[in-house]
Amino acid sequence: MVENISTELRKTLSIETGKMAKQANGSAVVRYGDTMVFAASVCSSSAREGIDFFPLTVDYREKTSAAGKFPGGFFKREGRPTEKEILTARVIDRPIRPLFPDNFFNEIQVMTSVLSADEDNNPDVLAVVAASTALVISDIPFAGPVGAVRVGLIGDEFIVNPTYKEMEESRLELVMAGTKNAVVMVEGQADIVSEQTVLEGLDFGYEQIKKIVKIQEELAKRVGKPKMQVFSAESDNSLLEKIRKFLSDKMELAVTVKEKKARSDAMSGLHEDLMSYLREEDAEVDEAKVKSFSHDEEKRTVRNLIIKRSQRVDGRGLKDIRAISGEVSLLPRTHGSALFTRGETQSLGTVTLGSVSDEQKIESYECEQKKSFMLHYNFPSFSVGEVRPIRGPGRREIGHGILAEKALKPILPDKENFPYTVRIVSDILESNGSSSMATVCSGCLSMMDAGVSIKDPVAGIAMGLIAEGKEIRILSDILGSEDHLGDMDFKVAGTREGITAFQMDVKVEGISREIMSDSLMQAREGRIHILDCMKEILAESRKELSSLAPRIISLSINPEKIGLLIGPGGKTIRKIIEETGCGIDVEDDGRVLVSSKDSEMAAKAVQTVKDITAEVEVGKIYKGKIKNVLDFGAFAEILPGKEGLIHISQLADFRVNRVEDVVHTGDEVWVKVTEFDEKGRMNLSMKEALKELGLEMPSPPDGVSGQAVTPSNDRPRSDRDNRRDNNSKRR
Repeated sequence: MVENISTELRKTLSIETGKMAKQANGSAVVRYGDTMVFAASVCSSSAREGIDFFPLTVDYREKTSAAGKFPGGFFKREGRPTEKEILTARVIDRPIRPLFPDNFFNEIQVMTSVLSADEDNNPDVLAVVAASTALVISDIPFAGPVGAVRVGLIGDEFIVNPTYKEMEESRLELVMAGTKNAVVMVEGQADIVSEQTVLEGLDFGYEQIKKIVKIQEELAKRVGKPKMQVFSAESDNSLLEKIRKFLSDKMELAVTVKEKKARSDAMSGLHEDLMSYLREEDAEVDEAKVKSFSHDEEKRTVRNLIIKRSQRVDGRGLKDIRAISGEVSLLPRTHGSALFTRGETQSLGTVTLGSVSDEQKIESYECEQKKSFMLHYNFPSFSVGEVRPIRGPGRREIGHGILAEKALKPILPDKENFPYTVRIVSDILESNGSSSMATVCSGCLSMMDAGVSIKDPVAGIAMGLIAEGKEIRILSDILGSEDHLGDMDFKVAGTREGITAFQMDVKVEGISREIMSDSLMQAREGRIHILDCMKEILAESRKELSSLAPRIISLSINPEKIGLLIGPGGKTIRKIIEETGCGIDVEDDGRVLVSSKDSEMAAKAVQTVKDITAEVEVGKIYKGKIKNVLDFGAFAEILPGKEGLIHISQLADFRVNRVEDVVHTGDEVWVKVTEFDEKGRMNLSMKEALKELGLEMPSPPDGVSGQAVTPSNDRPRSDRDNRRDNNSKRR
């Protein structure tokens, strides 16, 4: 049996099940326009033993065949997940993860893939809906369904699920997911918009989400399977009571040790003392169970301190920001560098400036794109005092880097005025919460240090939440433990004027609008404080680019001259590059970018480009070089590849009997363009140029009178004339 149900947003969104992947616990296909996304959910039959985390795996793939394209590369087959696929997998994972039972440890895998891709609709939010549906109609315990949409802002109008083309005009990109009760995930970027605008976008998007949730509920009523039973772990009340008794006057002392490492050592010592105490009565006590109970007590203690006393583990108040320090220009050979430290979180940001040839090429369903701004985030294990193998960047590192990249992108100077490719690298040297927001700060300062004329400084802050019934406490600049033991991680970045990027994840079944509003307003206060601290480190961008960075000169040529500049097989442009050592990039609209660290060579390359692509003007005077001398005159090159004839009668103001009496091959002379004849051949006059410039005429040779002559249009033909005729015909 195949079931299909749909709802209207701006287009029809339909969900179908019962046709594909019937051996999975649940599967669904979501369609919007001509974009279709498939999802399947599978669950192991029994719990995984000996783990203290929820074993959920989410995957998302974009096959090029869905858009009728071949994959790039030698093998013509999709390889490892792209950055877009990794980020979308995170977007799916984050809203569904909090909605599984706390004591459910069966392995779950959610696989999503794009079956059909049009050139209008982004499949990522459809993948969230497909994954949710595959879970809702399955027998897997899940407190969904979840709906997801993208919200854009064009002019003053919010639109749901904007197309790729519409997003180019949007000032806001808001990707959000929610249940019928509340929002559970938010992320996005903005072109410096107010907190109120973001809230209005959330309100608009949530109304659309409720429609998507409703159709999933209707589909589940028709075809949903009975949910498998979740067995509660057996409670050992006797052991729990002993643990609570032992920890009653010790846990608070341990969790309120101010420094992270000292606090960790105190907790480890407390655990050892607890185990020794318990083993006095029972040598075979289950240490895993003790750790679980002890962790619950730590969580309860930390949350009670915040709820009842508004006291945080490091002694700060709810709105207090940790101590901030920083330094710029600490790395002598980078284009820009900054060390930003907030409490026990530290980011080292470095900037590299490059030319157009350094841009990253990205293939997508939309089109082949070029990316001229990149931020790469690294999180080595030593930053948290751990030992781990060194591998490539994980999903978390990629996600944090992209979030910081989105935060900084709106403040970059316009491409027309700053034609550089910019790469920021953030190395996290210490971490105790908010390392992605520290990356925003170090990245901003390092660009300012490099001399990038940013529009306005940007800072970021992570907000937390402790909610116990009606008691709500919002925390500014959260620690790692407050993220781990709390209910929300809400990262907000922006300037003094507004927001540029945000990301919210929760560990509860949703966050109310009131909490989001209060969090955004409190985040603004913290952001302004951090910006004030950054101003003390470096008040504004340096007036000049780093002396180590290449200089890029931009000029425009007639697009019809691009072929002439490049030359046959690239011969002409390669010659310029070899002679000057400059990088030269030519764009389709005729924009030419010359890059070099040597200003003299850059000027030479620019002049050569101008000369090759210049239009010869009748009546204009040029400095030319004699290329060939014949009986009836001399040929002079006035611009690269552009030669004209100086008839013997136009060499001087006296009768010239022999051309060699006045000019020789290799001489540099001033000439005036007098005409292009009926065959397109260029005629030059040295006599008229010298006269207009007020320069001395050549002297007649001995024995020759200075008698003036009347020019003759009659001249013998030569091989050079024939070649010029042929060139004229080709033109």
